[in-house]
Amino acid sequence: QVQLVESGGGLVQTGGSLRLSCAASGFTFTQYPMAWFRQAPGKERDFVSAINYSGGAVYYADSVKGRFTISRDDAKNTVYLQMNSLKPEDTAVYYCAAAERPYMSGGYYSPNSWRYWGQGTQVAVSS
Repeated sequence: QVQLVESGGGLVQTGGSLRLSCAASGFTFTQYPMAWFRQAPGKERDFVSAINYSGGAVYYADSVKGRFTISRDDAKNTVYLQMNSLKPEDTAVYYCAAAERPYMSGGYYSPNSWRYWGQGTQVAVSS
């Protein structure tokens, strides 16, 4: 069965960095776009970043552009989110997601486009 396991969350001070990892199994990783979403308490789950199946196209929410970098290592079936210059407003549970279908193009910004989800990893940024 499909499994997505996130790691790398934690508590960091404003301006600090974290790298999240998402290890995937149970599907042909190289065929699927991957994404990161986040959800703060009492708020909806928001798009953070996505990468297409080949790694040739990446997408970011405006709020993280220039600070976060998504990447994938197909040899390890893992997607990463490097987060720099963290701010208190980045505090949330971060979720990894795999696309609804292989080779999906477009629709990356909606949670409805993503079929498989990890359990989430907490990121807390102190001021």
